[in-house]
Amino acid sequence: MNDSGDATWKPWNCTADSEAAQGSVTGRQHLAFQARDEAMVEAFHRAALASGGQDNGAPGLRSYHPGYYAAFVLDPEGNNIEAVFHGEARRSAPSVHISFEPD
Repeated sequence: MNDSGDATWKPWNCTADSEAAQGSVTGRQHLAFQARDEAMVEAFHRAALASGGQDNGAPGLRSYHPGYYAAFVLDPEGNNIEAVFHGEARRSAPSVHISFEPD
């Protein structure tokens, strides 16, 4: 049983033989993780390469917006995995907590 209480739920995956793909992969995916600083972006990139990822963009500033510091790697399936630090910012809260429990 998963967190939603659905015993029949299965994670979706994007392989050609998955039922959802109907025989063909829809294409590579791009997944981005927010890093707390530039050092975390660099550590992600080193760890990903050491684990068999393929470099798809070394750590560095990008032109998407001022302070956008990111690194990209391709996983074994060809998905583009990114770690990004958006630069110094003031946060309105330390984190967001979402709960489906009644108050």
